Amino acid sequence: MTFPFPVLLCDIGGTNVRYALASAPGARPEPVGKSLTADARAFPESALAALAQARLRPRSIMVCAAGPMAGRSLKLTNADWVIDGPAAARAIGVEQGLLLNDFEALAYALPSLGPQDARSIGTVAEPTDGLRLVLGPGTGLGLSALARVDGRYAALPSEAGHMGFGPCGPEEEAFWPLLERVHGRITAEAVLSGPGLARVHAARLAAQGAPAPGMTTAQITAAQITAAGLAAEGAERETLRRFWRLAARFAGDMAIAFLARGGVTLAGGVLPRLAPLLDEAEFRSAFEAKAPMDGLARAIPTRLVTAPDAVLAGMAGIAAQPERFAIDYAARLWV
Repeated sequence: MTFPFPVLLCDIGGTNVRYALASAPGARPEPVGKSLTADARAFPESALAALAQARLRPRSIMVCAAGPMAGRSLKLTNADWVIDGPAAARAIGVEQGLLLNDFEALAYALPSLGPQDARSIGTVAEPTDGLRLVLGPGTGLGLSALARVDGRYAALPSEAGHMGFGPCGPEEEAFWPLLERVHGRITAEAVLSGPGLARVHAARLAAQGAPAPGMTTAQITAAQITAAGLAAEGAERETLRRFWRLAARFAGDMAIAFLARGGVTLAGGVLPRLAPLLDEAEFRSAFEAKAPMDGLARAIPTRLVTAPDAVLAGMAGIAAQPERFAIDYAARLWV
């Protein structure tokens, strides 16, 4: 099978949508536009608005979106869109299309990431050929694994962000009972996401007797916390440091759960913005504190994606060489 070029590449999150065009196999994706998911009622409407600014008309389309796959369709976890692949192909007028979960697409991008695309965290040796993980917080918390099967790459999507997540150590035990619950639960995503950052900050302040314990995330945003924390010392900066430790702890948990000897890559919309406050030694300490499996965790390398177009480039690679990837194209192609 083939994807006729040019290919429109779409990265759809609960908050933002990014578009790019790959004009030919091997060509670097050219940005077409960015918009808020809430700006359009449905995906085709958003895509056609972006294409109005494009210099080329696509013949194929490849989409990754933040939600669980259901055949050729997907419902965004943190927004109202339902993406129906075949219906989108007809509405936009393309010859072929493919829909991926967002972290499934990031997993397929892992083999193409170079030193210019990601920053190593710590000094662990180069990864082995084992299973790899990619995870990270955005509007939600995504995770996917990548395995090598019969010479092809196979992604293993996950909804691990909806697992329960508990406190570790006296400070977390103090503020954890004050965390705003989501659907009655405290999950990894309820803590490790953009909204989760606001929940952690509100709970930390409440535990210290700052505002009333009833403070909710409607009164403070992740963007405000990030801006204040990056600008100066204070409660916001301490929350960002705690957020990094929580991310490291969850990443270490998932690394040993999957035996991810090939390494753990952090991505998503939140952590790259917090990179100036990343303490590599502290991150590795939290990542590796997995007794009796700490020896395994110490041998697993970690890195942070810094390239904003990594997932778009990864999807362009699928379009250029679909035979390299163990995707069930017969069940998932739109046309």
